[in-house]
Amino acid sequence: MNNDQCSVVSGNKPLDQNYWDGQYKAKATGWDLGQVSQPIKEYFDTLQNKNCSILIPGCGNNYEAEYLLQRGFTNITVIDIAPTLVQDIKQKFAGNSNIKIIHGDFFEHQGQYDIIIEQTFFCALPPTMRQKYIWKMHQLLVEDGILGGLLFNRSFELSPPFGGSQEEYGKLFNSAFDFLKIDVARNSVLPRANSELFIEFKKSSNVKVNLYQFEGIACASSMTAVTTKFEGLNDVLNTSMSTNFAEVLIVSKNEIHIEELQKAISYDEKYSITKSY
Repeated sequence: MNNDQCSVVSGNKPLDQNYWDGQYKAKATGWDLGQVSQPIKEYFDTLQNKNCSILIPGCGNNYEAEYLLQRGFTNITVIDIAPTLVQDIKQKFAGNSNIKIIHGDFFEHQGQYDIIIEQTFFCALPPTMRQKYIWKMHQLLVEDGILGGLLFNRSFELSPPFGGSQEEYGKLFNSAFDFLKIDVARNSVLPRANSELFIEFKKSSNVKVNLYQFEGIACASSMTAVTTKFEGLNDVLNTSMSTNFAEVLIVSKNEIHIEELQKAISYDEKYSITKSY
């Protein structure tokens, strides 16, 4: 794994493998509930297919995976970037063939899953990576696969965690996913009461979800102008750009040729767009 992956600076702290490993070594894990969160536990209790493939990214101490195993689920994959944590959980689940434990960068991971569980992973990623998160989740899910779990519906003075809002998520995930549920969780732990959204998003079928590198933008007004240009193209369903203006996510009915995208922004010679993957 390339340790530079997932390396984004928050203040003067690069949020890379070394940062997260240091948090676990120092036991500075204030996000750790010590148990599976109640909304996710209740969601697990509704799942009937014990053989469905489930991925838990940014898995932490794996209370969710432990509960699934206790319930008889047989095809669980967990991934985390922190080597100290991964070594600990490998020992914890040693000999259990129903769980696969991976030390690695989620954004480099390859696979296909029926369900991906979101639990304090999205909020650990700086907002600059949100377009990439949506692209990768869509890539990893099977047709009609489910992204389920919890997202914060609040802001934070110190980050990580990085907050968000229901309105923001509605725009970010639009068209790439069908919203089966996005409601305030009524059974969160007390410190998170009324500040979590339970989500159940189904991967949209028959759409193209592509991530692009973008160069030339220096302000939010220019970003709005560019995304408006893209959204005016035939077959484009949704467009969003990262907060550092470096990446743009485009959801479309059909593949949009890069030449067409470049032509749409040709009014400014500074602008250029290239496909990321």
